[in-house]
Amino acid sequence: MSIARIKKNDTVIAVAGVDCGKKGKVLYMQPAKQRVLVEGLNLRKKALRKSEENPQGGIAEKENSIAISNVMLFCPKCDKGVKITNEHDEAKGALRKCRVCSHSFDG
Repeated sequence: MSIARIKKNDTVIAVAGVDCGKKGKVLYMQPAKQRVLVEGLNLRKKALRKSEENPQGGIAEKENSIAISNVMLFCPKCDKGVKITNEHDEAKGALRKCRVCSHSFDG
């Protein structure tokens, strides 16, 4: 199992699948299963039962998890999905940086 280079609240871009090219924020990580839940990506429809909150019932769209290999970290400077490098700083500790423009994703 590889080390996840993506963390919660990171902005990612889908590089494979139906939602290829769409961006979103990581809501939840499942490192053991190598999956992430991304806001606005991999939407699925779910039928809702009639209740007091939904007297008519209905259909709701909900995010489904996506494989971590199908997303890349999005660099705002490069305006595309990028690979990262890990650098160690004495003051801040380990930092994730863009390989192309050296934009820091941590702090």
